[in-house]
Amino acid sequence: MPESRFSKLLRVTSKGRVWRSFVFILIIIIAGSLVVFGNYYNQAIDAYKIPLPKVKEIPFRLGLDLLGGSQLTYDADVSGVPAGEQGNAVEGARDVIEKRVNVFGVSEPHVEVNRTADNKYRILVELAGIKDIGEAIKKIGETPLLEFKEQNTARRALTTEEENSLKVFNESAKKKADEVLQKVKSNGDFSALAKEYSDDTTSKDNGGNVEWVSKRDSEEIASVASKIAIGQVGSTYIQTDRGFEIIKVNDQRIKEVKASHLLLCYKGSEGCSSEMSKEDAYKKIKEIKEQATPKNFADLVKQHSTDASNKERGGDLGWFGKDIMAKPFEEVAFGQKIDTISFVVETKFGYHLIHKTDENPEYNISHILIATQSIDDILGPESDWKNTELTGKNLKRATVQFNPQDNSPEVSLEFDEAGSKMFEEITERNVGKPVAIFLDNYPISTPNVNEKITGGQAVISGSFTVTEARDLAKRLNAGALPVPITLVNQQTVGASLGQQSVRDSLYAGMIGLILVAIFMLIYYRFLGFLSIIALAAYGILSLAIFKLWPVTLTLSGIAGFILSIGMAVDANILIFERLKEELRAGKSLSTAISEGFSRAWPSIRDSNFTTLLTTFVLIEFSTSVIKGFAVTLMLGVLLSMFSAITITRTLLRLFSEQWFEKHRWLIGYKKNQ
Repeated sequence: MPESRFSKLLRVTSKGRVWRSFVFILIIIIAGSLVVFGNYYNQAIDAYKIPLPKVKEIPFRLGLDLLGGSQLTYDADVSGVPAGEQGNAVEGARDVIEKRVNVFGVSEPHVEVNRTADNKYRILVELAGIKDIGEAIKKIGETPLLEFKEQNTARRALTTEEENSLKVFNESAKKKADEVLQKVKSNGDFSALAKEYSDDTTSKDNGGNVEWVSKRDSEEIASVASKIAIGQVGSTYIQTDRGFEIIKVNDQRIKEVKASHLLLCYKGSEGCSSEMSKEDAYKKIKEIKEQATPKNFADLVKQHSTDASNKERGGDLGWFGKDIMAKPFEEVAFGQKIDTISFVVETKFGYHLIHKTDENPEYNISHILIATQSIDDILGPESDWKNTELTGKNLKRATVQFNPQDNSPEVSLEFDEAGSKMFEEITERNVGKPVAIFLDNYPISTPNVNEKITGGQAVISGSFTVTEARDLAKRLNAGALPVPITLVNQQTVGASLGQQSVRDSLYAGMIGLILVAIFMLIYYRFLGFLSIIALAAYGILSLAIFKLWPVTLTLSGIAGFILSIGMAVDANILIFERLKEELRAGKSLSTAISEGFSRAWPSIRDSNFTTLLTTFVLIEFSTSVIKGFAVTLMLGVLLSMFSAITITRTLLRLFSEQWFEKHRWLIGYKKNQ
């Protein structure tokens, strides 16, 4: 009986190991392909309705030269910073700038510190996708503001004059609401009245329409709307925190339904492992329907349902909206009354009974808002924190130190003379309470005050890691040490230029690959064919890593990737030449393969190792453009070694020696040559 491929795979022999390697390579290539071509895979599933799960589509992270945007270069003036603290001070400024550019919603801002040949510090800011750079420049260039704040527990009371003003305003609003409501009830045109009287500027010119409102949007308004017939206006107004609102309901629909179900699948229905016939399933669910009540429904589900995913929860499906469930199921669930059990519903999954437990209606409403005032409108919104007079100008420095008791990292603060006195006063009145440190209006630390602190020195302790303590010290110094920055260069890159460059680069890469493939096929024949397969696997795995890491793809990064393709081919050529030398020496094919790879490996290793050293230096000490090139080249070199040594060798070993003996011309070598 011939041995099957599966038994070869499991057998612990050299051939079995080769097959296991092949399966492993196949799996990672398939996984890589799903990452790289996930969008095409999902489109095919939708188009042909293939019962396979979809994959998450991961886009490439494109750099500034491909996506378009702006590049800003700042000079950092560290003349006011002690020599040993200049690097940390600039890094702190870099962190502040990164926080500021995040405000603009840039998906992948790039901010880095470089040192010029004349030993100056420069901060490079790349804002992909930002076209109007004026606001970004203004925001980035502001001096970091470090503030110490204490809890705001006191709230100022209204003065008598303010109370009277508030009362008069709200009484006037109520009188106006009464008058408008009376006009509405007198068959006044709701839209015209909204336009004339409503204080809601977003809806008054649209007939007061605020579109759909559900309980989750406003419990108060939805509750009132549920008592008003469609097309009608409420008999009175309601008072909300905005003012008096006269409500008109234009339409109503069910937004979400909460339900549980009992499923009986049958042989042939989707996802069903039951052997029950369709006729038997229908007969059984009819019997269950006859005894089902809202009270015993959950127990019946546990006894009979074939939906294992929620059987133990009594078939609870939770809340779901439209286009979530199968169409027949959804139509019944949305149409039936609350706390009722449906008739038997058939879907592609089998037969269902549906117990609808709740629904969330939403209402299309128009309103006329007569605004009122509150205390907040007069006093203004108050923050949980209030300023003290202590700021970054009073902080001399922040450093990381280690607690002598348990060696845990801490951040030490040192204030100047004026700051020492203010800090003493702050800690005296906030013992047992937190004091917040804000940088650029963002809280960076809220340590608790254990005791009054004198002497101008304090320690922030906590469950810090060393990295967290260093980051905190860096941010504190960013607000304490003066590092003015000056914009010295601004460059805008158009996306259209980037797209054209991408196309040109892809064409260049494809043409290069085709030429290499033709050469390998002509010169190395079958070996060349295997190298092309290995090269394709290399390309897929490289692109998958670019997406998963993710690597920022720039034009220079693409150049690094294309260069690494040539190096991957070069490794295959070294192996094939050594292999042919071994065959010419009269060795068997299996020995020639083993010896050929062993002899080629030192050359591949040494040449690639020197390239990796170069990329490491470029990554550590170069700017972003060169760094992108180095990163993709480094990844390409590592993967090229894997493809040449592992993939190509595994593919070669899949074929028997006898087969190669019969087809020696395929590897360009004849016996007794």
